[in-house]
Amino acid sequence: MTTANEQTGLSPKIESLDQLTDYLAGGCKPKDEWRIGTEHEKFVFCRTSLKPVPYEGEAGIRAILEKLGQETGWDIIAENGNPIGLKGEGASVSLEPGGQFELSGAPLENIHQTCDEVHRHLEAVKKVCDPLGVAFLGMGFTPTWTRAEIPHMPKARYTIMRNYMPKVGDLGLDMMHRTCTVQVNLDFSSEADMAMKFKTSLALQPIATALFANSGLYEGKLSGYASWRAHIWTDTDPDRTGLLNFVFEDGFGFERYRDYMLDVPMYFVRRNNKFIDAAGQSFRDFLDGKLPALPGERPTMEDWEDHLSTAFPEVRLKKFLEMRGADGGPWARICALPAFWVGLLYDGDALAAAWDVAKDWTTDMREALRDDAARIGLRAEVGGRTVQDVALEILEISREGLRKRARMGNLKEDETTYLDPLVKIAKSGVTMGEFTASHFLGELNGDVKKLFEECKY
Repeated sequence: MTTANEQTGLSPKIESLDQLTDYLAGGCKPKDEWRIGTEHEKFVFCRTSLKPVPYEGEAGIRAILEKLGQETGWDIIAENGNPIGLKGEGASVSLEPGGQFELSGAPLENIHQTCDEVHRHLEAVKKVCDPLGVAFLGMGFTPTWTRAEIPHMPKARYTIMRNYMPKVGDLGLDMMHRTCTVQVNLDFSSEADMAMKFKTSLALQPIATALFANSGLYEGKLSGYASWRAHIWTDTDPDRTGLLNFVFEDGFGFERYRDYMLDVPMYFVRRNNKFIDAAGQSFRDFLDGKLPALPGERPTMEDWEDHLSTAFPEVRLKKFLEMRGADGGPWARICALPAFWVGLLYDGDALAAAWDVAKDWTTDMREALRDDAARIGLRAEVGGRTVQDVALEILEISREGLRKRARMGNLKEDETTYLDPLVKIAKSGVTMGEFTASHFLGELNGDVKKLFEECKY
């Protein structure tokens, strides 16, 4: 999720369905203009109490945002007078529902720049937060906190979602308040290129889930999953999550995704910088001027942009493709995620080779893989192979794609170096979620302070 900027004025009303399709198609750009946008979330905690940080207070989220704005020179984003984010340098910082900090990075040309951006951001937040006794935790799910302990951020959008989530799934509130992820946003050149990248990345998203699995603990005990965060998404809201099996059908394109989004129930409409509750209502009715929340009014393109942000499939289409299958984790793995997907999707030969790995998987196989990768990580199987074996093959394909890009950093290394943490995990056969849970209950003897110290940024 990202922070929605305040509306400065409404665009013209939508006159036809073609405008919605054209909006998605407007993301097409030539290869030399393809960019990399990386997002990562992290939990904010008090180093003394090891509890989540509330919004108010001398060391609260509000104070951190204000001090971070002063430190970076970034502009405050506010809602109803409350700071809820920052923007600057083509990037933004936003608040997730439970106070998780998200950096939505600028569109950059290579992974070296992405890693530099991550480093600058984490150094800035540490400089601000260290004197406040606050730190940041890099995991996919809160390892010890209960849902009741999590503070709520003053964002109207999240209030609407909190009221709606329990109506459509059992774990939606946990998704909102107790999970963190790392994502990458990537470009496409045409409808055919988008479709190829979409189906390939969607099929392989469980492989990324296993490689990045980092949520093996639940309230201080074994969660029973390598990635409890990934499992949460299977019981959040079936209308807006999942593997979107229609993406694998012949003829998939912008229009088909448009139709999917028209059938995703709405959350809200923004008018005059206010959020109007439209949870469960239909965007199709909105197009006809029959939305119960705004009778007689029809949507603008800004409304369509907002609505596109309220679906959460494993890969999401806007004017770019978002890879959404990975748990949050250590500093180095933030850079590993964009490297993994850029290597696979930004080179034509690598993209074809990656699809070749998954092209024979059936719908049932993909669905089972999604569940099993979350549960047992690299030990899951698909098509008679372990996920560990598939992951090692996919990593080699990604490495070759990055090698061919030949984007060199300051240390005269290309982007393949960022895959090294993933190769280490794949060769071990043990996910970080499984290792951390075992380590916490074993060598650390359940010592929460030591766990947080080891897993903080």
